[in-house]
Amino acid sequence: MFLGIDTSCYTTSVAVVDKFESLIWNNRQLLSVPGGERGLPQSEALFNHLKRLPQVLEDTGQSFCYSQIQAICASTRPRPQIDSYMPVFTVSENIGRITATLLGVPFLETSHQENHLRAGIWSGKIPDKEFLALHVSGGTTELLKVFWEKDKDFKIDLLGGTIDLHAGQFIDRVGVALDLPFPAGSHLEKLALESDKALEIPSWVKGYSFSFSGPETAAQRYMSDQERPANIARAVENCIAKTIEKLLLDAISKEKINSILLVGGVCANWHIRSRLKKRLEHNAVGAKLFFAAPEFSSDNAVGTALIGKDQFAK
Repeated sequence: MFLGIDTSCYTTSVAVVDKFESLIWNNRQLLSVPGGERGLPQSEALFNHLKRLPQVLEDTGQSFCYSQIQAICASTRPRPQIDSYMPVFTVSENIGRITATLLGVPFLETSHQENHLRAGIWSGKIPDKEFLALHVSGGTTELLKVFWEKDKDFKIDLLGGTIDLHAGQFIDRVGVALDLPFPAGSHLEKLALESDKALEIPSWVKGYSFSFSGPETAAQRYMSDQERPANIARAVENCIAKTIEKLLLDAISKEKINSILLVGGVCANWHIRSRLKKRLEHNAVGAKLFFAAPEFSSDNAVGTALIGKDQFAK
């Protein structure tokens, strides 16, 4: 069995998989954010991970014994780049190293982005070795070209991304302004179900670059005009879906790749998913969209554990 640990900005996550890629155990806890706040400082998030991770590791529900673990893998950085760094990932790295030493097993490393991609491949069942991937969350909104073979390392080319706000930040800023809890994704999605009027928030896409600062300003303007919160929430969803659609239409044409994997917490939104599938899988476009299950779209350590299995097998 293989243990994965991921301590992202707002979720403490641990998972165990076996050599057949069956999920044995998956435990995750959101960090608490005070009402009205739009997140936590890195120092505070790091401290909270240090308090929570031992508790999360203890709560195994007798699903396995630690003596069965053959390797431990941790997300040690946001992206698979040498200069990629975020303090919160020092928690998963250091606790992972200590635990691996005590168990006498190898310690392996990956990145948070590769974790999302691997969980998406596993859950979304994408059949192709080469595909486009969109990583859409509160900390990342990037378009990638990916090549991956089983038990091999990812080959990732960054094609483009946001020039300002991430899609998840857009949702969280509007959500908090609408008095929703942080992180606001699931709450905004539920609120949008009560929408009874179509509001338009324009999207801005140029090549492989896009922006959400203008859309946030437009959403704030609707709030000033006393529009119903549910209608604003639905307009935010539609703006993100429209932005992704424009981006992917251009990428499909330029890269000559029609298989697309969408991962990250924003991709758990059912309205965004259904709109993208309807428009991009239309015969006139011919794209094939693959989504991780919602519970594996948002931050988790399943992909990290799977990468640990992959690296151990090499």
